[in-house]
Amino acid sequence: EQLRGFLMKTCLVLFRMDIASAMHSKWFWGYSLVVIAGIIGIFAAGVTDSRVMGFTGLTRLLLIFIQACNLVLPIFILVSTVRTLVKERETNVFEYLLSYPVSPAQYYWAKALSRFVLITVPLLVALAAAVALSVIRSQAVPWSLVALYAGLLTVNSLYYIGVSFLLSSCVKTQEQGLAFAFFVWLLFVAFLDIVLLGLLIQALVPENVIYFLACINPIQIFKIAAISLFDPVLSVIGPAAYFILDSFGNSGLIAYAFTYLGVFGLLFLLVGYVVFSRKDLV
Repeated sequence: EQLRGFLMKTCLVLFRMDIASAMHSKWFWGYSLVVIAGIIGIFAAGVTDSRVMGFTGLTRLLLIFIQACNLVLPIFILVSTVRTLVKERETNVFEYLLSYPVSPAQYYWAKALSRFVLITVPLLVALAAAVALSVIRSQAVPWSLVALYAGLLTVNSLYYIGVSFLLSSCVKTQEQGLAFAFFVWLLFVAFLDIVLLGLLIQALVPENVIYFLACINPIQIFKIAAISLFDPVLSVIGPAAYFILDSFGNSGLIAYAFTYLGVFGLLFLLVGYVVFSRKDLV
């Protein structure tokens, strides 16, 4: 019991150190400022007062915020996180840390947890700011929608943090990490989302195959699940809605998105730890 308490205390100290270090870094405050200023900017533009395809008020704002997060958040997480482990290996920080009673497991999971908190907290603060502004302006707040969207953003962040830590555990240099991060992002966005699906459609590949590929692409999953929160019949995505709703149903689709992103995010983190713990850290 004393050993467990000591290990937890050491992990907590590492977590606090990483959070404190991020508080003095420009990337964290720049990221937080962009996210929160984006919400305020959307309000200032009067978007919440307009109506498009039946969406208005806070619902309209969140719909725009979805599109921005779906494009920007993955690449930001990958680029900012993929260097987390490999950078400290290159600068011999591991050799210094391992001179203390710190295990690789404590270091790895403290880093993963701190990065998860640093990524998700600004997003949740931005959502809270959107809700507060809506309340001030006496606009209706769809609380269940906000809660589901906050959860979806959280598991989406977990997925890409898991991918980033796996890459950071495998690569040898920061340059390799950045290259692989861009490749993964392009694979999800350009290849699977645009090029491959377009080629398959032209080649008259069965619809079920195309839909399956779309349903294993995290960017597509996040986008479709987020849209389903506002548009339960998925009218904006056309005929594909019939296949998706027949296969999952609206509630099943949201549950699938949460499960897929959350489970694979944790799985990538676990595999990353196995690779990290077996490599020569110094």
